[in-house]
Amino acid sequence: MKKILFTLALLISFSSFGQTAEEYFSSGYDKAEAKDYYGAISDFTKAIELDPNFANAYYNRGISKKNLKDDNGAISDYTKAIELNPNYTSAYYNRGISKDDLKDDYGAISDYTKAIELNPNYTSAYYNRGISKVNLKDYYGAISDYTKVIELNPNDVDAYVNRGVSKEDLGDLNGACADWKKAAELGDTDAAGWVANQCN
Repeated sequence: MKKILFTLALLISFSSFGQTAEEYFSSGYDKAEAKDYYGAISDFTKAIELDPNFANAYYNRGISKKNLKDDNGAISDYTKAIELNPNYTSAYYNRGISKDDLKDDYGAISDYTKAIELNPNYTSAYYNRGISKVNLKDYYGAISDYTKVIELNPNDVDAYVNRGVSKEDLGDLNGACADWKKAAELGDTDAAGWVANQCN
């Protein structure tokens, strides 16, 4: 009986050593989906050890780190993914989010801009770039980005709301009210309140 158990233990250890980078990646992805971010990071790290050029493993490890509030670690992984794949649109976008959260608005704008260059219809990148521009008090630039979001998705309530706020910041209450009215028509209750209180 002891011999059988030893053999089974040996087989189990050999099978774990035989996992490929793709298998670790798949396991890490499943763990991330189940919100086991520490387990996911461990598996993505093993995938990277087996294949140091596995851009998707760096990228997904970055997402797990971000979910654990480790923005610096996430940025490091997104940067490595971009080094390996300079056209990795989502890596630029997510790196921008982490830079935003670290109050690096200029860095975030740079990353969102690169994501937009790679995908000119990337509405989330325009929207987030608009927020970063507002943080820098570039209200005209923000309005331009929110306008692009609305061109791409005419029912984007948040873009109308935020464009209205930027117009208000520039003293254009009529323009702000027009945007808030549209947002209210699309169901935004805050915008409806602003219309009732500030607009004729």
